[in-house]
Amino acid sequence: MTGTGGSAETMSLVAFTAVATITLLLCVMTGPDRDDLDEFYTGYGSLSPMRNGLAIAGDYISAATVLGTGGVIALTGYDGVVLALSTALSLMLLMFLLAEPLRNAGRFTMGDALARRTPGRAVRNTACAVTIVALLPLMLVQLAGAGDLLAFILGFSADSLKTGCVIGVGALMISYAAIGGMKGTALIQILKIVMLLGSGTVVAALVLNRFDWDLGALLTSAAGNSGAGAAYLHSGLQFAGGANPRLDMITSELTVVLGGACLPHITMRMYTAGSARQVRRSLSWAVPCVALFVLVISVIGFGATALVGRDALVAGDPQGSTAYLLGSRAVFGASASTAETLLFTTVTTAIFLTLLASVAGMILACANSLAHDVFAHSRRFRGRRRDDELSPRREMLLARLAALAVGGPAILLATLVQHRSLQPLITLSFCLGASAIAPALVYSLFWRRYTRTGLLATLIGGTLTVLLLMPGTNLVSGSPAAAFPAADFNWFPFTTTGIVSIPLGFAYGWLGTIASGRRKAEEQRRQYEAVEGWILAGAVRRGR
Repeated sequence: MTGTGGSAETMSLVAFTAVATITLLLCVMTGPDRDDLDEFYTGYGSLSPMRNGLAIAGDYISAATVLGTGGVIALTGYDGVVLALSTALSLMLLMFLLAEPLRNAGRFTMGDALARRTPGRAVRNTACAVTIVALLPLMLVQLAGAGDLLAFILGFSADSLKTGCVIGVGALMISYAAIGGMKGTALIQILKIVMLLGSGTVVAALVLNRFDWDLGALLTSAAGNSGAGAAYLHSGLQFAGGANPRLDMITSELTVVLGGACLPHITMRMYTAGSARQVRRSLSWAVPCVALFVLVISVIGFGATALVGRDALVAGDPQGSTAYLLGSRAVFGASASTAETLLFTTVTTAIFLTLLASVAGMILACANSLAHDVFAHSRRFRGRRRDDELSPRREMLLARLAALAVGGPAILLATLVQHRSLQPLITLSFCLGASAIAPALVYSLFWRRYTRTGLLATLIGGTLTVLLLMPGTNLVSGSPAAAFPAADFNWFPFTTTGIVSIPLGFAYGWLGTIASGRRKAEEQRRQYEAVEGWILAGAVRRGR
């Protein structure tokens, strides 16, 4: 792996420092008062639909999407584009099915939405545990990727420097979440998505200009340099080594569609809208932004293969994660002008900001759940008087300490996994979202007879199923690109667990509800009917 050139390295380092300083200052300036929980958790719903929509798109487009999906497009062509389209479809699923009921049912966290139907300490504690388990793998991917990204851009290769980058970036992300709260992280997401879309659109236009705006010529050139020939532009290349490539591809896309929409750092943005109408308007901004980025990353991915070639992409990273950067650099040719160097610096800065903003949002979601669902409500479930509950100031202090409690171990784990393939961690998060969180949300929001036992069975059963099946996939062992390439305990014939774990996640909820008995189900039906107007129509905005 090589650097980007002396002038580009210097400009990138200056830009990174400036961005880190400015964004941290924004968090300090917009951070909530010490006893203002609504501002910390939701920003008072003060963001306009456009700004909230940009923040949702910013949370949704993580560094794993920019680097990982860009690499899949560059290396596998058609299959990568389908994967990218699945991410956009996932956000549309959230927009049309879950967004408004989620906003109406919850207040601060996913635990609020689930406990609206089935109150109880076990529900909130389990929701918090699943939130952390689902988001921690994605946090590790972003943090570990920070070291490699900065090494590539700034031109160093020492492992100690990479580890130092992971620790430094991680500390900055914890600061964003703890100081800025929801509003501060939203502003960073807005800045990130504007820079990412702006710079990416310009680079994509330059790629097309290199091929005289002939998309067919771009695809033909990419296929010729892909090492796969015509197969590059047809389905099946990504999973060609599996037992059933077509079924494996369908399962992976279904996992992305269901999992991406339901991850807690995405759903928490629904609570920042002041009304159901604002949720719809926010997502009407978010969906086009994500769709535009899918188009941008597809063009740049194909351009990277066409201009650089597969061998150079794999040499930079076996998973192709440097394709976005290599494609952006290659479009300028051998000698870049000052303006082109400045544009490339903008691209690298946008990706750096994407790393910062993505993990900050995930840490915030986990910290909010720990503070609100576990600590703040534990006193109530012990039968304490209402005047003995946590004060707002103390709950906010706990939320900020929780950000450190989540971020610290994440940084440590990221330093341990940074030299291994990170694809299993990305897949694990999406599988957990699709197999545990999605069934729980769908049942809780729409099934009248859903019981507490059914909810716990969905969350716990879906999570354990994914955790048991995932080590058996070829992403973990049994292939050169696996996390443990020297080992071979691959026994599960698919790349993701979704073909088994998604149906089982829904089945666990149904079986748990049936096992609760008819009397309990009828009781839940009456309770649901009492709040049905709130959940489905947003008749009232409830307090905690």
